[in-house]
Amino acid sequence: MPVDTSFAGRAYPPGDVYVVSREKLREFAEATGATHPAHTDPQAARALGYPDVIAPPTFAVVVAQRTEAQYVQDPAAGIDFSRVVHADERFTHHRPIHAGDRLRAALHVDAVTQRAGLSMVTTRCEIVDEDGGAVATVVSTLAVRPEDAA
Repeated sequence: MPVDTSFAGRAYPPGDVYVVSREKLREFAEATGATHPAHTDPQAARALGYPDVIAPPTFAVVVAQRTEAQYVQDPAAGIDFSRVVHADERFTHHRPIHAGDRLRAALHVDAVTQRAGLSMVTTRCEIVDEDGGAVATVVSTLAVRPEDAA
């Protein structure tokens, strides 16, 4: 089944609250090679003026992908994740993410285009804190190969 282009322009409601923990930030920092002490040491983060350890810049993708799953896993969307190649990811940070944050993200399917059988899907996740304050915007572009592509 091809990717359904009619999903362009759809918006999905915010998903469940994602509670940012020190442990998740530490694991992410280690996995990505982020070595700044503010990612793992509360005292180092507080010395810089943050309330707790802060996330490496790309950590926002953890929250975004959980929200993006609403669309990617919708059978009507026609996305077979085994044929997906991540083409682009962009982050706009409105403030640092830190341990203790309670985040929600709303998903927007900004574009679904097809060229020579290849589907290009662009999504945007708007991440906010529990008070509705902007935290980050994550824009992802996925290339979905056609079913008959090897």
